[in-house]
Amino acid sequence: KEKTVLIDLTLKIKKEMVKIASENEMKVLFGHIGTHFDVMNKTFPLNYTRRKGIVFDISDIQDREIDISDIQLDDVKKDMCVLFFSGFIEKEGYGKPGYFHNHPQLSNNLIKELVNKEISIIGIDFAGVRRGIEHVKADQYCADNNVFVVENLCNIKKLISEMKKDKKRELFINTYPMSYENLTGLPCRVIAEL
Repeated sequence: KEKTVLIDLTLKIKKEMVKIASENEMKVLFGHIGTHFDVMNKTFPLNYTRRKGIVFDISDIQDREIDISDIQLDDVKKDMCVLFFSGFIEKEGYGKPGYFHNHPQLSNNLIKELVNKEISIIGIDFAGVRRGIEHVKADQYCADNNVFVVENLCNIKKLISEMKKDKKRELFINTYPMSYENLTGLPCRVIAEL
């Protein structure tokens, strides 16, 4: 029997990271630090805590949005957690000004198609599915359609490497948000299970 492999996809927060991030984005002090999702007036359903997962490596895409043609959309199924690996969090470093403002982004068409597939979670290793003022609008659109966006994941490259060892193994993503009230963001722990 295959041994279960667990990989922590949660960004480990260090004291100096909080200081650097808070100098760049005041919102990080209110639940938006590290791995989290923006609440968007919704409650994270408990049945979302363990979902089948799929990972798309988009690390080769530079200087343009990630679009529908960049992934195998037919492999995406209802209720899944869809992860995107860009490598951006490792390249740029969490909390620096460029991290919040120059990160990759998913096209509006791709976001819409993922929502149409009735997935549960979009997980990314950067600061948002869209940049600037479009960030909140995209998160709200997803939340209004029962999709949560988990930002600032890490170790997805390690997960991909582990998956390549046996492509038949199933992937589950376990997401556990903190039980805080009246915050605009909820920190969460995300564990990949193979």
